[in-house]
Amino acid sequence: MEPPGGRAARLALGLALLCSALRAAEAAPAGPGPQSAVGQFWHVSDLHLDPTYHITPDRTKVCSSSKGANASNPGPFGDFLCDSPYQLILSAFTFMKDSRQQASFMIWTGDSPPHVPVKELSTKLVINIIGNMSSTIQSFFPDLQVFPALGNHDYWPQDQLPVTTSEVYNAVADFWKPWLTDEAISTFRKGGFYTQLFESSVGSQPLRIISLNTNLYYSPNSVTVNITDPANQLAWLEGILEASSQKQEKVYIIGHVPVGYLPYARNTTAIREYYNERLVKIFRKYSSVIAGQFFGHTHRDSIMVLLDEEEKPVNSLFVAPAVTPVKNVWQMESNNPGVRFYQYDLDYSLLDLWQFYLDLRDANKKNESDWKLEYILTKAYGIEDLKPESLYEMAKQLSVPHSKLFEQYYNNFIIVSIRKQCGDEKSLLQCMLILT
Repeated sequence: MEPPGGRAARLALGLALLCSALRAAEAAPAGPGPQSAVGQFWHVSDLHLDPTYHITPDRTKVCSSSKGANASNPGPFGDFLCDSPYQLILSAFTFMKDSRQQASFMIWTGDSPPHVPVKELSTKLVINIIGNMSSTIQSFFPDLQVFPALGNHDYWPQDQLPVTTSEVYNAVADFWKPWLTDEAISTFRKGGFYTQLFESSVGSQPLRIISLNTNLYYSPNSVTVNITDPANQLAWLEGILEASSQKQEKVYIIGHVPVGYLPYARNTTAIREYYNERLVKIFRKYSSVIAGQFFGHTHRDSIMVLLDEEEKPVNSLFVAPAVTPVKNVWQMESNNPGVRFYQYDLDYSLLDLWQFYLDLRDANKKNESDWKLEYILTKAYGIEDLKPESLYEMAKQLSVPHSKLFEQYYNNFIIVSIRKQCGDEKSLLQCMLILT
C-alpha cells in the first residue's frame, strides 16, 4: 500500500523494512569472524524489570505487568505475559559475560521500568529501577564502555519526556557518569541526549556515538505536541553530523523509538510523521558519515534500509529484540528474550551480527538458563556483510511472493517463538519488506 502523501512521503520516509529469521543454532559461534573485522559490540534493549514478579498459585497476581491477566506458565525466568524478573536479566548478562566475546563496547537502548499502569509507578520508582539496571550492568562489565539511551518508559509518567532538565534526567546522568564524559553528561541533563567519541586503538578514524532522545518525537508524548524542534535536538544533531563530516569521523546513531514504519501496524510510523521525515532527511544528507543506526522499543527483531532520493540504499538501521518476554494478551506470538552482538571493520562498517535467545519455556522447565545462538545474519541469508547494498538485495529477495527465505525470516522477527497461525501480521510484513 502507498504511504499517506504518495511518492513524496515515500521518499521522505525512504525505508525498506526487513524482519529477520532462521532456526536456532546449537551454540555460540566458534573461532574468529571475517578477517577484516577489528571490533565487536553488544546491543541490549528493553530490559523492563518487573520487581513485583513472583511465583504464586494465583496466576493473576504473578506480576503487575500482566495487568490482572492469568500468567501463562510462570517460572523462575519469567512468563510471556510478564515483564522481566531480575533473574532473567541476570541470566542475560551472565551469558554475555561468560561468552568471552571480546566486545569493544556495549549499546543499551533503554526501557528499564515495567509495563504497568501509571498509578503503580512514580518518579522515585522509575529512577530507582534505572539506577538498579545501570549498576547491574556496571557490576557485570566494570571495564566495558557502555553507551546508553533513554526509552519511553524511562520516565514518569511514561512517554512524557520533557524538553528541558528534569529530576529523571539529572538522576540518570549521575548513574551514567562512569560511562560518559563531562560534556556528554552536561548535554544529557538538558534534554536526555548526548554525543561522545569512542576511543579505539584499531579504527582507521574516530567513531562518534550520537544517543538521541527519540522519545521526544513519540506520538503519545503530549509534552512535545506542536513543538517544531523539541529541546532543539534536531538542530543539535545536524550540527554534530556536520562537524563529524568535516572531521572525517564515522557515526553510530543510537536511540529507543526507531524511525520508519512500525512492523505490526500498516502505514504507521513509530514517531510522529513530521519528525520522522525531518530525521530521515538529516540521515540521508549525512549518510556517508553514519555507519549504522540502532534502536529498540518494538520488541521485534527488524532491519531497515534507508534509501536516497533516487531510491538507492545508503544506510542500515537495526531494531533489536527485547530482553523482556512480555506480550499483550491479544498478541498471537510469544517473544523469547534476546540479546545481540555486532562486528565491524576498520571504518566501522557493519560486517555481521549474532542474535542470541533464551528458550523461556525450556529454561523455566529445567530451572536453568541456556542462551543459544539463533542466527548469524550473513550465513542466514547468504550476504557478504550488513552494508546497505547487501541488505537491500536481501530485502528484494524476501519480498518475492511465497518466498521460503521469508518464512525463515518471519520466525526470527518473533525470536523463535511458540507460534499460532500468524494471520494478518505475517501478510503485513510481506507487504512492508520494501517501500520504494
